[in-house]
Amino acid sequence: MGPALALLELTSIARGVVVLDAMVKKATVVVGDARSVSPGRYLVRVHGGVGEVEEAFLAGRAAAGEALLDEVFLPDPHASLEALLAGKRRKAARDSVGLVECYTSASAVKCVDAAAKAAEIEVTRLELAMHLGGKGWFELTGPLDMVEAALEAAGRAATGGMLLGTELIPAPHPDTGQGLD
Repeated sequence: MGPALALLELTSIARGVVVLDAMVKKATVVVGDARSVSPGRYLVRVHGGVGEVEEAFLAGRAAAGEALLDEVFLPDPHASLEALLAGKRRKAARDSVGLVECYTSASAVKCVDAAAKAAEIEVTRLELAMHLGGKGWFELTGPLDMVEAALEAAGRAATGGMLLGTELIPAPHPDTGQGLD
């Protein structure tokens, strides 16, 4: 994926395309995702070298203007993010489960990165925007104390009131997995 990633979330689809154009014209970055999502938002995610991604991120922010809903710039994203952003889910034993729900995809990415870096847990799923009314959420699992630490870190990472909530399920019943799969 590269040593850095940035995600901009816009309230306007048309402005989102303008932002994408500004970002790729400013710096040599790889477009990881650029698409409209529900409810009428646009996501732009790029990755590459730290300096290039930062330049593209700043150009995108400037081009976004008032259409900028949320953003995240990670100069050193957690290694698990690449697979999660590609939509891959992981199977893991569910000792304890933590769930984090955010109002935006950018906030969910920011929170999942913080959670994964804060504790020895596995992030098993990350869902962004589609069929979620624009929200983002993720599931993590591990020993109870580690899941608690990860949830605390995720809560601290969310800014601007973008955290909808966190939930902890210690020792989930085996049938609870049906609601997560």
